Amino acid sequence: MSFALLFSGQGTQHPAMLPWLADDALVYGMCVRLGVADWRRALADPHWAERNDNAQTLLTGLALAAWAQLAPMVPPPAAVAGYSVGELAAFSGAGVIDAGAAAALAPLRAEAMDRCAARAPGGLLAVSGLPGQKLEQLRIGAGLELAIRNGSASVVLGGPIAALDDAERIALAAGAQCTRLRVSVASHTPWMREAAVSFSLALAQVPFQAPRVVLFSNAGDRVRDAGSARAALAAQIAQTVRWDECMENIMARQVHCVLEVGPGQALSRMWNQRHPGVPARACDDFRSAAAVAAWLNSHADP
Repeated sequence: MSFALLFSGQGTQHPAMLPWLADDALVYGMCVRLGVADWRRALADPHWAERNDNAQTLLTGLALAAWAQLAPMVPPPAAVAGYSVGELAAFSGAGVIDAGAAAALAPLRAEAMDRCAARAPGGLLAVSGLPGQKLEQLRIGAGLELAIRNGSASVVLGGPIAALDDAERIALAAGAQCTRLRVSVASHTPWMREAAVSFSLALAQVPFQAPRVVLFSNAGDRVRDAGSARAALAAQIAQTVRWDECMENIMARQVHCVLEVGPGQALSRMWNQRHPGVPARACDDFRSAAAVAAWLNSHADP
């Protein structure tokens, strides 16, 4: 069997996510970091759920726990990638850093980003349905940066709140589909440069290894050693996430199916739209870990 793992980013977290997840040591450690006894109850408060530090710590911890509980039931993946903060869990899943290190890095990443946001408040706006040239004109005209590229006509723009408001108004008038993401920082844009530098200092204190499986960074590049892994994790905070390239690189590995680990179905939906011949499902689709493993195992080589 050949499958790929995609680790979700933030923005689609919800109290009922991953209903099959057991409360193991990783989940307990995450709750301690968050200062909550029940993470599902905490997520029911939208203000708590949308705080950058809570979201990044929560999603990293849950993704690490979900894969730890699934891994004994399936073979190793053929390729791994993480979307935005999902890279922390992805790099752990690929053997670059251990789960404890990834969990501890999540609040440090969020803290570095929040310091930048305190000086220059911002956010993210998903825009689709416009030709690439019009999207670029919209971005430049509004004074925004390209935060994430999911496809030629599907992007996430980042920048100051007022600029995002203007861009959303103009894009909607032009017939685009717009979604303001539940993120309070202009992730993956130059507004986060200081956060990238700060996070790189934290990463320098953590033991890194070469990936044990094929790992793609948000830059669309394959990570081959510890040094490039450190550089990639820090740089993506302030650089465009080239997710379209990540998907193409994973497809080139000739995987038979794709599993999204995390909340919602955003990544699996994007994959299915782009590569309908290779099925993708999300962990959030299933009611038990055994059901997730059974779906993966059903796509074994004939």
